[in-house]
Amino acid sequence: MVCFRLSPVPGSGLVLLCLVLGAVSSYALELNLTDSEKALCLYAKWQMNFTIPYETTSKSYKTVTISNFGTPTYNGSICGDNQNGSRIAVQFGSGFSWIVNFTKSVSVYSIDSISFSYNTGDNTTFPDAKDKGILTVNESVAFKIPLNDIFRCNSLSSLVKNGVVQNYWDVHVQAFVQNGTVSTNEYLCEKDNTTTTVAPIVPTTVPSPTTTSSPTTTPSPKEKPDVGSYLVKNGSDTCLLATMGLQLNVTHDKVASVININPNVTGYSGSCHPQTALLRLNSSNIKYLDFVFAVKNENRFYLKEVNVSMYLANGSVFSFANNNLSYWDAPLGSSYMCNKEQTVSVSGEFQINTFDLRVQPFNVKDGKYSTAGPLPPKRCFSPSLHLPPCWVQSPPQEGSRLELLLQFRRLKKVSPG
Repeated sequence: MVCFRLSPVPGSGLVLLCLVLGAVSSYALELNLTDSEKALCLYAKWQMNFTIPYETTSKSYKTVTISNFGTPTYNGSICGDNQNGSRIAVQFGSGFSWIVNFTKSVSVYSIDSISFSYNTGDNTTFPDAKDKGILTVNESVAFKIPLNDIFRCNSLSSLVKNGVVQNYWDVHVQAFVQNGTVSTNEYLCEKDNTTTTVAPIVPTTVPSPTTTSSPTTTPSPKEKPDVGSYLVKNGSDTCLLATMGLQLNVTHDKVASVININPNVTGYSGSCHPQTALLRLNSSNIKYLDFVFAVKNENRFYLKEVNVSMYLANGSVFSFANNNLSYWDAPLGSSYMCNKEQTVSVSGEFQINTFDLRVQPFNVKDGKYSTAGPLPPKRCFSPSLHLPPCWVQSPPQEGSRLELLLQFRRLKKVSPG
């Protein structure tokens, strides 16, 4: 932990700021703000990052994640009182700022609003950005907390607006601290207040015939995951659809784990742009699981990137990102579909098994998947089932119904062997 003192905030005494390098290449920020009498008036400790899409000069779209805040300043942070609100103001990088406003009433205080400003003129963060300037995302929160309670939310919380995703976790904050002492009474967010029992994974050691080093353990077999339906909206219009069962395979410190994602307790968000689309999943143990789709050759889409950060059973954090993938390729205006189990190999330590997969990240019409078009050639079919394990569904073209009937007639003549 590196602690240092910043210059005094006008009217608020000294600020002591401690930065701890987090497990996901992010910083945990801890702020102790004191008043003119050197009594603690505001305490905050949290982690955050920001994912921002932007258009380049070549008319393509990129996404950048900001998680390293360097040496931030806290100019404009104030304690507040009965007449004036409290505020956390953070400045970092070149033209970036983050502000949280608090208000107070007789028995509660509120996280009133959050604003985030970023500078696309920063060529290091936004290389080849088409538009240069400072953009601001304002979000009204109005979350009430009992006065003299500290708010705690270890679970991931996300705000999504104008394509910008703000992620917060490990949050501990108390504004309008009474008598200069942080409260021992915790007010929990809804996700932290929900107790989830996770079945322990009992690994089985697999001996290695050729080496005496510590072997990798393999988990017990896992049942097929439940299928979840997810969507992303651009305003009031649905712009991305995904239906799939997800099973995560993680190897960390030579211990392999298999984790089924339960769609009933999984949140989702994202953003859509002409050249890229993002689906983000999160839960109590998954900070974020990102699926980033991209357009290629102006007429096809594919899964280009997967980013993950999650808690493992032993309490450690596993994080990985790969932006050079090529899965689920299909024409624009179509949906990619695969009923059989597929594996997305993100790295040697992280794979995703998908079941009953169907995705359409672009050109969604009326909130529905594209209707079935012509079936693929016979070589794409599973001989034993007479059904295609994976195929593309496109808007029907002229003559496609006749071709569909002909394909089925040809299929009937194919023997299972």
